Amino acid sequence: MAQKRKKVSRKKTEATRSRKTRLTPADTERFKQMLLEKRREILGNVNEMEDEALKKSRLDAAGDLSSMPIHMADIGTDNYEQEFALGLMDSERKMLTEIDDALQRIENGTYGVCEATAKPIPKARLRARPWARYCVEYARMLEQGLVTQPDELLSESQEEFEPEENQDKS
Repeated sequence: MAQKRKKVSRKKTEATRSRKTRLTPADTERFKQMLLEKRREILGNVNEMEDEALKKSRLDAAGDLSSMPIHMADIGTDNYEQEFALGLMDSERKMLTEIDDALQRIENGTYGVCEATAKPIPKARLRARPWARYCVEYARMLEQGLVTQPDELLSESQEEFEPEENQDKS
C-alpha cells in the first residue's frame, strides 16, 4: 500500500511539473504582449538617448546660450557622456535583437523551449526574462564557462565581430 502512494505521489508531481512548464496558447500570447511592450519601451529609450547623445553642439546639449570659449575639461566630460550613452544604446539594441528573436520563436512555435537542451523553459523564468533562450541550468553553465553557446549562435556572433577580410577567407 505504501508503494502505491509513492507512485501516485510521483505521478501527481510529474503532472504538476508538466502543467507548470508547458505553455498554453494564452501563455504564449501573454508573453508575446510582454515582449512587444518591452520592445516599445526600449525603442523609446534608444530614440531618446540618440537625441540627447548626438546633439550637434555642446551649446545645444547644455542649453548654454553663452558663446564663451569651452574649457577642455568640459569637452572631456561631454565626450565621456556621449560615449556612455552610445554604450547604453548598444546594449539596448542587443536587447532588441533578443526580443525580436523571441518573437520569431513564438511565430515558429519554438518559444519556451531551451535552444541547447530542448527542455521546456519554466514559466517563472519566462516571466522574469521573456526573451530567454536557455533554461536556467544551461544559462548557469554558460555563465560559468562550463559550456559554450551552440555552434549556430556562436558562428553568427563571430561573423559580426570579425573584420571583413577574415570573413572573405571562410
